[in-house]
This record gives sequence, C-alpha cells and structure tokens, in this order.
Amino acid sequence: MNRLTLGEMVDRAAARHSDATALVFDGRRFSFSDFHAAVERAARGFLAQGIRKGEPVVLWMSNGPAWLHAFFGLQKVGAVVIPVNTRFRSVDLEYVLRQSDATTLIVRDRSGSADLLDVVRALLPELDGPPARPFARFAQLRRVILSGSVHVPPGARGWDSVLEDGEAVSAEALRTRQASVRPEDCAVILYTSGTTGAPKGAMHSHAMVRTVFDGANRLGITPRDAILLYLPLFHSMGLYLGGLLFLASGARLVLMERFDAGESLALIERERVTFMPGFDTHFFDMLEHPRFAQTDRLTLRFAMLPAGAAGVEPIARRTNAAFCPTVSGYGSSECGTGIALTFLDAALEERCLGSGYPMPGYEFQTRDPDGGRPNAPGVAGELYVRGYGVMLGYYGKPEETARALDAEGWFRTGDMAVIDAYGFLRYLGRYKDMLKVGGENLDPTEVEGFLEAHPAIAQVKVVGVPHRRLGEAPVACVVPRAGAGLTVEELRDWCHGRIASFKIPLAVVTVESFPMTSTGKVQRGALREAIVAQLEGRPGSN
Repeated sequence: MNRLTLGEMVDRAAARHSDATALVFDGRRFSFSDFHAAVERAARGFLAQGIRKGEPVVLWMSNGPAWLHAFFGLQKVGAVVIPVNTRFRSVDLEYVLRQSDATTLIVRDRSGSADLLDVVRALLPELDGPPARPFARFAQLRRVILSGSVHVPPGARGWDSVLEDGEAVSAEALRTRQASVRPEDCAVILYTSGTTGAPKGAMHSHAMVRTVFDGANRLGITPRDAILLYLPLFHSMGLYLGGLLFLASGARLVLMERFDAGESLALIERERVTFMPGFDTHFFDMLEHPRFAQTDRLTLRFAMLPAGAAGVEPIARRTNAAFCPTVSGYGSSECGTGIALTFLDAALEERCLGSGYPMPGYEFQTRDPDGGRPNAPGVAGELYVRGYGVMLGYYGKPEETARALDAEGWFRTGDMAVIDAYGFLRYLGRYKDMLKVGGENLDPTEVEGFLEAHPAIAQVKVVGVPHRRLGEAPVACVVPRAGAGLTVEELRDWCHGRIASFKIPLAVVTVESFPMTSTGKVQRGALREAIVAQLEGRPGSN
C-alpha cells in the first residue's frame, strides 16, 4: 500500500466491496458503490470550480457524509485538505485561513447549536455582496462553498450547485487529474497547538494510507466489523481510525455527528458494533449513563482507549472490567495516529498502562531534555519518533520545522515516555505544558496570548487542573489591572464565540504574582500545585 493515494482508497474499496454497506449515518445506509459515486461527483464539482492540484482547501464541517465526500473528492483532484475543528470560532478560523494560504473554504452553515455561517460572515462581509467581489482580509481566498443552507449568500456557492456544475465535467477529465496525484504529494494539513506558541499546520503526504492499512492488520479489522465513530473527523484519531479505516478494511462505518453517550449505546446495540475508538472521557460518560447496564454489548469485540498517562488508568481498568477489552496506542497530529499499538491479546497491564509497540516503519527513542543520546531501556525521557508517516514539516514555519525535525528525520514530540527493553512504549504525559482537555490538545501559551487582550487582565497564565470527566480543565491565573476585577462568568462570556469552547477557562483565580525561577521564568508546576490546592472543594471544580 506504499504507493496508494487517499483518492485511490475509495476506488479500491468500491471495487472490492461494491454493494456491501460502507456508511451508516442518521438512519441512512450507503454502499461502497454509493460512496464512490458521491465522491466522484464531488470531485468533478471541485474541478468545475477551478480548484487546482496543490491548492490548500479548508474543510470546516461537522461529521456527516458530506464531510467524507468533500475530503476524498478533494484528494482525487490533488488539493491539500485542511480539516478544521468545528469548535473553533472567529479568532481561530481567521488564523488558519490566513496562515494556510487557503484558496477555498468549504463550510456547513451549522454545527450543532453553533452558527458557523455567522462566524464566516463576520470574517468575510463580502459574502453578502456581488459574487465576483474579492475578500479584502484574505487576498488568497477565492471561493466559499456552503453546505446545508437553503439561503446561500451571493458571494458563496452552494454545495448542490457545485455538484450540478460537476455534471459538465467528464469522467475522463477527473481520471486525468487523479492520475497526476503522487503518493509523495502533500495531501492533508492537520493543525495542532504543538508544544509552544501559535497553532502549526503539520503537512502529511498520502503515506498515511500505509499507516491505516497496517493498523487494520494489527487490530484484525475486516469486512465483518462495524466501527462506531463519534470522534470528529477533523481530529487525527477520528480520521485515521474511522474516516480512513473503513475504506482500508471494508468494515461498516457507523458515523455520528457528535458524541452522545446514550445514542452511542443505542447504536452499539442496533448496529451490532464491534469496534470503537475513543478517549477516557467518552468511556466515562457511557459507563455512567443510565442505559449502560441494559445495553446489549455482546458484539463489541474491543475499543481503542489511549492509555499510559496516570489519569487514564482508572477509567481504562473500569472499561476493561465492565464494558469491553481495550487496545491502546500512540499518535499525534505530526506523526499520525496508531503509529504504536498494543496487540489484541495484550495483558491487562499493557492495555491500561501502555501505548503499545511501534508499527512497521517507525522507530522510537527517549532522550533527556537536551536532545542528547538515547536513554537506556526503562529510563523516562522525551519521546522522539522517526518513520515514513511523520509529517513533511510545518506549513509556512521553517524555523519551527527545523526545531522539531532533525537532519536524521527524528521528530521531537514534546511528550514524556518510557520504552522498556522489549520496545514497549508507555506515554506518560507532555514534557512541555500542553493540556489534554477531553481529548483535545490545548496549548496554554496560545490561550494566554488571547486572554491578555482582556482590559481587566495585566498578566495571565493558564494551567491544567484535574477534572473527573475531562481529564484536565484549563484555569486562568490572573494578575488583574489596578482597580479591575474579573469573574469567571465575565471572562467566559468574553471568550464565547471567539475561541473554541474547550479553550475557555473553567475557573479564574486572582493572584498578586506568579512563582518565578531565579532566571525569571514562571514555575508552572508550582503555580499549578497552588491552584489545585486552592480550587479543592469549589463547586464544579471536578
């Protein structure tokens, strides 16, 4: 599978599985042939809009068939797809549109209760003007394609109209374009907060195809399986272990627009689900749901629950005891998901406390923080990864790329891990200060930069505190401006609609100053310990 492109995955799956059910969504069922036809139709529509090979295209939609049709249709025409978190708001979206040099934005009007079109209109007021009018704030942006809306602004193109335009494009024209796409081409840019600073776009080639096929092999996923996916497709784990895995394996993908514990349990029973990936938060919610004990879970062979970090162990053990066996793994936006996996017959300790063994084509090392020689087995250190699926680099950020990838191809993950004498990996946490909020990576320095614009804030640091459901939750430690006060309700209202909800602080703690080192650096560890102690017993703090 080394030379297969993402677009060719669709062709291969349709040829092999044809009339078998590929996708189930909201009660509707689609065969692999149906899916192939829908992707081809989308691809011809994109050709009709003038999307060229190599053009960056932002895909800002919630889970659904249209997301998959757009993603794979863009792959067939050789565009570079940039899946964007639907929890992003104006500040986040503006950054990605500008930094990625996107020529096209494909957006669904709503995601749950959020009006995404309103966010886009705020950034692109020209949408309500003449169709040919340029977008003043984004010189490189040429087109907006809108899905799900009956009323399409004159400056945008409706999804149905795009598909209709594609009917004038021949199948031969699409085959010619698809034939020009090479496996080594950049196919996807996954934005990650990384370990420091502003979000970075990790560029990936079609090599991710091999990672998914190898993962299906290790996990034993076949056409007999049914995959429940409630993880967002814009997330690396959702994309690899759902949006790509069903095509690689011929399994049936049972797709949800968003996670709901009760609906997930109902689908497990109704669709005879055999496998599902998720984070500890998802399993916690399902185990706590009133319907859990009555749900028929006999078809569920196993679940993916990334373990290793100390806070995950209790829910991993509980899931194995009361729900189903689990496998664990390791991945990231820069390296790909499932680049280490446990085996199906792994001992309970490996499933609940580790991250698995490297997949073929990947190497792992731990080193001391100065990036020196590899550590001896069993010695914790910063994790370095090398392999065919590691990112090509950060888009438009050569200095950050040079700091993350060395001359020998080793990627510095910023994660802390330990590798034993047999090569088994255990992920321990972030070496830096990254937070993991309900499965979402959060860079506190990014949020701090945003919060510093608040008129009541003189200085701010964001730390993570333990949270019973989310694993970690962000708390803003604020040095207020003279005479100013700030409540958590005021700060959350100020953030709402401007940054993703998982980035909004759960609490605000006012401090006179931050603990500092002798060299003038903030001691985040000491600050976090003080905040955790202060918050203990507050309503809603856990």
